[in-house]
Amino acid sequence: MTALPLVLEGLADRIRAGDRAALGQAVTLVESRRPDHEARAGALLQELLPDTGRSIRVGITGVPGAGKSTLIDTLGRHLTGRGHKVAVLAVDPTSRVTGGSILGDKTRMVGLAVEPQAFIRPSPSGATLGGVARRTRETMLLCEAAGFDVVLVETVGIGQSEAAVAGMVDFFLVLTVAGAGDMLQGIKRGVLELADMLAVNKADGDNVRRAESAAAEYRGAFNILQPTSPNWRPPVIAVSGLENRDLDRLWGEVERHREIMTGTGEREARRSQQRVEWMRAMLEDRLLGLIERSQPARARLIELEAEVRAGRLAPHAAVDEIWGLMGLGA
Repeated sequence: MTALPLVLEGLADRIRAGDRAALGQAVTLVESRRPDHEARAGALLQELLPDTGRSIRVGITGVPGAGKSTLIDTLGRHLTGRGHKVAVLAVDPTSRVTGGSILGDKTRMVGLAVEPQAFIRPSPSGATLGGVARRTRETMLLCEAAGFDVVLVETVGIGQSEAAVAGMVDFFLVLTVAGAGDMLQGIKRGVLELADMLAVNKADGDNVRRAESAAAEYRGAFNILQPTSPNWRPPVIAVSGLENRDLDRLWGEVERHREIMTGTGEREARRSQQRVEWMRAMLEDRLLGLIERSQPARARLIELEAEVRAGRLAPHAAVDEIWGLMGLGA
């Protein structure tokens, strides 16, 4: 293997040593769209690859107001208290108008943010499909190389983000709440079909009975859905992120799922398929980037988009022309 530049060798060693400042620098590097940064990031990830893959990867989504950040904050502190190192990759929605992002997860996870065994990285979703940060997978690997054995990926809970995140984690948790009208309409069927578990949050105060009732209703819904694995039926429980109620039970289900999926070989098969899908997604991203960096192709693309928008040109014809302009063949 070609030796890394000294600056990258030093960065890789610092990441392996658990240096959070170095980890933050590396995440910034992999998020960059500069071609020279992409090349350096690729070399760094290849160097760190043997040190990755040992974490439990959990995706967390939920309806607006479900209390995702509060639950992650409490769960994260619960896990660090048990000796885990917890990384939270929280994808914030990006404004389609200004391009700005709130990036407020560190302010919402005030307890976990100051934990020495935790790392929270809020990232703007940008224009990527479904609000999933462009480099979430790479950031996950960097966190694993830094010794984080639990990686929690919080989605913005819109569009196709749930499917995208479910395709990069070992366990997909869907969070909801009771008392929001027709509960079974609160989450799309497609999201439930992706779920490895559903938790009804905010089971505290005078809402406990409603949360338990909602959990029972969702259990009935799961009986008519096809499970993601023949060896796992998604459990449904009521929890309270605010009061740390039954979060140990929640995490126990995550660990039980890992044990079962590892024993059947499904965990490694799932990760293998995810790596191939990741490669294909990066290839598509690289091709689009190639077009963007070509002045003639970019200029012609703007013209073709106008023709397609006006209904004078079929989309496939526009793609064929750009494809030919880039010399990529038929």
